[in-house]
Amino acid sequence: MTVRFLELARGIEEQRRELDAELGRVVSDARFVLGGAVRRFEEEFASYCGAAHAIGVASGTDAIALALGAVGVAVGDEVVTAANTCVPTVAGIESAGAVPVLADVDPQTRTIAPASIERVLTPRTRAILPVHLYGQCADMSPVLALARLRGLKVVEDAAHAHGATYRGRHAGILGDAAAFSFYPTKNLGAFGDAGAVVTKHDDVADRVRLLRTYGERAPEGSVVVGRNSRLDELQAAVLSVRLRRLDAWNARRRCLAARYDAALGDTDLTLPIEASERTHVYHLYVIQSPRRDAVRATLAAAGIETFVHYPRPVHAHGAYARLGRKTSLDESERLCAEVVSLPLYPQLTDAEVDRVVRMVRAAAEAKHLS
Repeated sequence: MTVRFLELARGIEEQRRELDAELGRVVSDARFVLGGAVRRFEEEFASYCGAAHAIGVASGTDAIALALGAVGVAVGDEVVTAANTCVPTVAGIESAGAVPVLADVDPQTRTIAPASIERVLTPRTRAILPVHLYGQCADMSPVLALARLRGLKVVEDAAHAHGATYRGRHAGILGDAAAFSFYPTKNLGAFGDAGAVVTKHDDVADRVRLLRTYGERAPEGSVVVGRNSRLDELQAAVLSVRLRRLDAWNARRRCLAARYDAALGDTDLTLPIEASERTHVYHLYVIQSPRRDAVRATLAAAGIETFVHYPRPVHAHGAYARLGRKTSLDESERLCAEVVSLPLYPQLTDAEVDRVVRMVRAAAEAKHLS
């Protein structure tokens, strides 16, 4: 049995009729940019998150840049984020004209370590951008306390965290603003690039709306320098349909993660941890092994597809080597050398999970991998 890492077509088939109907309505309306479908999705997603506002934009990377700009981050300001993240996080910071500063992560939750943030703060620091990694929120209470103490803004990178909670509150309403990606592989995925900024603050929402459309405000025209970053009607329609299944799909992800936990708990692999007071939605199920590459090779030979999220920390990319190290990033570097993501998505079957488990156990126990 071959087990693919992700089969997007299965999720589409679950909602084929609803998707066809909603997309057909958009085509019939022939209003493809900032029309009724976008307004509906913005209202629905804001309500889902418990926020006052959700503003649809072109991508998750744009959402980071626009959110930072809307909370007051200016050219040359420093923004602290995790070294163990995907490049779009720092690309979004730089797109806002700001300077990324890398902090290390907690070895258990793999999310940004508050003590590491504090070590890299300078008079130029304007904001903290914690990454809710793999489906689990960062430890936000100490991050927010530090931000209040230093007069900093907090923007959540919630690209992995649709539906995740921290102390009973959804990702997206924990800081001053949050950036969501709806890239097709996300827990809530569109049929292409799409994103949103979520916030409880009216002024931040107004600023994002202004910035996403060339800084235009009728009747004055462009009153600030903005950009073109609009969620289109077709993607909004898709997202409204898929939002109806998000909680059920997240519940299935948690069920599959529990099966992995139960079956692999007695191996020498390091399994993901759901920290107290957090609800993990398992965008990815990520294990660790110092023999990661050998484990992956064994699984690949058995027809099981895996990925590494992420194979190198930000500062190990050639384009970002200039960021350097302002503090120890040892945990981020170790994670990047050891993590591997197993197949996990809502339509993955129990039989496929059992196959993955058998082969992961065989890889973990193989004498030649020692």
